[in-house]
Amino acid sequence: MAGLALLAALQPAHADTLSVVKERGYVQCGVTTGFAGFSAPDEKGQWRGLDIDMCRAVAAAVLGDAGKFKAVPLNSQQRFTALQSGEIDLLARNTSVTEQRDTALGAIHAGINFYDGQGFLVPKALGVKSAKELDGATICMQTGTSNENTMADWARANHIQYKPVVIEQFSEVVNAFAAGRCDVFSTDASGLASIRISRLKNPDDYVVLPEIISKEPLGPFVRQGDDVWLNVVKWSLMAMIEAEELGVTSQNVDQQLKSPSPSVRRLLGVTPGAGKNLHLGEKWAYDIIRQVGNYGESFERNVGMGSPLKIPRGLNALWNQGGLMYALPVR
Repeated sequence: MAGLALLAALQPAHADTLSVVKERGYVQCGVTTGFAGFSAPDEKGQWRGLDIDMCRAVAAAVLGDAGKFKAVPLNSQQRFTALQSGEIDLLARNTSVTEQRDTALGAIHAGINFYDGQGFLVPKALGVKSAKELDGATICMQTGTSNENTMADWARANHIQYKPVVIEQFSEVVNAFAAGRCDVFSTDASGLASIRISRLKNPDDYVVLPEIISKEPLGPFVRQGDDVWLNVVKWSLMAMIEAEELGVTSQNVDQQLKSPSPSVRRLLGVTPGAGKNLHLGEKWAYDIIRQVGNYGESFERNVGMGSPLKIPRGLNALWNQGGLMYALPVR
């Protein structure tokens, strides 16, 4: 009996999140406290962004309604504790996948929805053209992120001395940089693009330097030991990428129900099976695509050329268009 008690104690809390979400009627989704293009409230208070679309996709898959989610704003220090404790069902908060996070925090990633890398934002008045010219600079970063260690490793390897200004709240880091307390802001390049456009008074007075000093694969996280929920989140993302590969969009999804393509028919539930495997209805992916769109649609309206950020697809293009986005087959 003692052995069974120990085994039970080791089991993660909330090990059947899918059932919990179905009974509750909405997904509790951990997001940033405000990061334009990824997760931020619009002028009407509605949360929008690439990561918010991940929350919406899961809500559509599980509950048939992309609006049935609650955005739970979290800073970098709160995010994994909130996931571990069951305060949130899903963390979709521009979080880099690392070995340590995937093994030591009771969490596991469910895919990559944005390939990024750490960069540098500087005032043009500084006259700097390359990160290699930052010797002696004061650099603002947010605590609780991987940016601190990455910056230290890169500076050591390149024989660059710098003074870190590390602040807990993201908005306070931005304010410190805007006020001139530091020469440089260093975080993921997507974040720098967001900050430059949405948080600085004169965006044209600032430039993102060309160097990218790390790999930052960003994606959603769930709790370890909850494989059914892991599958739901992972395949919700895969469905969006697969839909783009197959040319299925929010605009043509109803017409695509009549497609002769076996891949399209399996994705949209015309040929049943995938939904049952996920403990969902067979129209789970249809609901995602109809209400949220495919990955390309989400990218373009939130962070791509159709958005103020105007981030090129780059590594986030499909694998057959020179990028890294590759959907696992739905079959």
